[in-house]
This record gives sequence, C-alpha cells and structure tokens, in this order.
Amino acid sequence: MTYEILQLLLIGLGLALTPVLFRRFPKLPAAKQPRELQARELEKGLSQTGEAATQQLQLHPYPSGSRISVIIPARNEAMNLPLLLQDLKEQSTNPLEIICVDDASTDATAQIAAGYGIKIITLHDKPAGWTGKTWACQQGAEHAAGELLLFLDADVRMAPDGIARILQAYEKEAVTLSVQPYHETFRPYEQFSLIFNLIQGAANGTTTGQDKALGLHGPVILMPRTVYELIGGHESVRRHVIEDLALGQRLREAGQPFRVYVGDESIRYRMYADGPVSLFQGWVKNMAAGAALMPFVLFLRVFFWVTVMAAVPIHLVRHAVQGNLALTLAYIGLYISWIVIIWALAAKLGRFRRGAIVFYPIVLAATTLIFLVSAVKKLFRISVTWKGRSIPGRVEP
Repeated sequence: MTYEILQLLLIGLGLALTPVLFRRFPKLPAAKQPRELQARELEKGLSQTGEAATQQLQLHPYPSGSRISVIIPARNEAMNLPLLLQDLKEQSTNPLEIICVDDASTDATAQIAAGYGIKIITLHDKPAGWTGKTWACQQGAEHAAGELLLFLDADVRMAPDGIARILQAYEKEAVTLSVQPYHETFRPYEQFSLIFNLIQGAANGTTTGQDKALGLHGPVILMPRTVYELIGGHESVRRHVIEDLALGQRLREAGQPFRVYVGDESIRYRMYADGPVSLFQGWVKNMAAGAALMPFVLFLRVFFWVTVMAAVPIHLVRHAVQGNLALTLAYIGLYISWIVIIWALAAKLGRFRRGAIVFYPIVLAATTLIFLVSAVKKLFRISVTWKGRSIPGRVEP
C-alpha cells in the first residue's frame, strides 16, 4: 500500500507541474483600431485636425509596412503557397515586398508564385553544409530591400490584420519577435500532433514565460536587418536541424533580446497537410534535436510531466484488472483530470478533435514511438529525410 501511496503522490506532483510549464500563453496584442491610432498620433503632434485627419486615418488605418520584406522559403509548397499569398494580398498593412525563395521545387511552386506577381528567387543547388531552409532564408534576406525581415513558412495563414499585429508588437518591444501559429487540424492523422504541440510550447519556454524562451518559432520570425546581420544571419546556423532554436541561441550570445508569442486564428497554420508520412518525418526531424538543446532542469520537468500523463491510464487498467475498486475509481478521477487539462491547454495552441483528447493515451503512444525513433537517429547520427532531402541527424556547431 505504501507503493501505491507513493505512486499517487508522484502523479499529484506531475499534475502540479502543469501551471509551472504552462504559466501563460503570450498572445500578440490585437491590431489597434483607427480611433486608437488617431489618439496616439495626436499625442505625438503628428496628425492633422478635423476632416483632413479623419480622411487620412481612413486611408491609412494601420501602421505602414513599407519597412517589411516578407521572405517565404518554399520547397514543394504548391498546395500551401497560394493560400498564404492570397492572405498577404488582403493584408490591411501591405509589406514593401514579398519574396518567395523556390528551393529546387519539383512541383508548381515557382509558377504559383509567379502568378501573384511577387519576387521569385529560384535555387537549384544547395551548397554543402547547409540545410535547405537555412540556405533559402539566407538567399531571401540577401535579396531583400526592407529594414525588417519577416520570415514566413509557406503553411502559415494570416487574417487581414496579421502583419499589422506583428508590426505593432515590434513597435512596442523593438526586438526580434516570433510567433508559434495556432495549429489547425482537419484529418484524423493530424491529431497525432496534439502532444507534440504541448511539449513544444513548454520545452521552448514559450508557455513558462517570455523571458525564459529557449529560441524562436520558425514559422513566423520578424527580425531587424541590423540584428540579422549582427548574428550572422542564417549562415550562422546553416548546419542546424532546428534553425529557429539555434537563431535564439545566437541572439542570446549577441546580447539581443527577443520575444515569443502564441498565435490565434489570426496567425495559424496547418502542419503536414500532405499526409501522415510528412507528419512522421517532420516530428522525427525535430523532436530529439530539440530535446538536446533544452536546459537539463526544464527537460526533467517536461519528461516527468509527460511520464505522469502516461502513467495514469496504465495504472487505471492495472487496478481495474486486479479488481481494486478504490484505486480504480481514484485513477478514473485522475484520468478525467488529465483530459480536462489537455483539453484546456490544447484549445490555446490549436484545434484538435475531442476524440484525440479523450483517448489521449493512443496519441501519446504514437508520440513516444516517434520520439524514440528520433532519439535513435540522433544518437547514432543517422540522417533524417525531409521534403526529399537527407538531413544530418545531429546539430552541428
């Protein structure tokens, strides 16, 4: 009985870690409405008065994006790219330019980009020692004219006020910022990203407090050109499997602060929409490499939290089979508690189906399998496959 009490105490400790790992979900501020902007301009003495001011505000209700170069690294993104480009076309704040870097695509990526009249950079051969995305981002930055570089993954979707919100957050903080988009899912296999999303938020430190974030979130990064050049751009992380975490490390080394945010339906994405194989390959590529970069104490906390989550259904089944009614009822209560916790947390990070949450042990089992595959590949330095390329299974200096 002492063993069972100890088990319950450990599970209680794991539950108590939830508010530590998920203290807050920092959201981008809502785009300021014209009346608020008018008040700010009046305070600065820059606006006109009367009818002329009103007309000016109606013409330019949001901050100017004339300093922003949007850079989209794209490899075989014919399905996602038109959705993002249409979103960018409808922005309330128009960027200076949109650059699509076609990274040796074998589909219609380049033709689709051309149809939107944006700047296209076509890459054919990736130099040795670079991962594909870092090379594409670096080339996009070198051809950009803006003083602010906004890197967007092709699977990102943005509401009309998306860029306005990003720019207003930058104007307030004046530092590099990054957003982990809200994760939309539609097909059954996409539910297997549920636990990964929770782990990712905690492991990066995004949900434990902005000042403790480990790195950036690759899908959406806004960085001043001066800072980008100071840290050596993507060239400084050219060998890294997870370049966004590595960029965060470079910023810290250079004494450059940054802020990370969690997206909502205004800034969202649909990961691995082209099938379960891409989901498997994507998470295999990311999981172990990301874990290796985590501070040891944070790693232990996340590992223990996930272990307790897994332990509850295991003990529930064990006690039910043994016919121990009291402990079976206790673990039913704990299982329901985990369902409520996962439900509440998942709603802040994405849109997942109820079945995936209620039967989370199935999703967690798949998560564990993928992590083990990722860990083995990293341990034995086995290459991983992503978008038809072989990528080294380790992080290089």
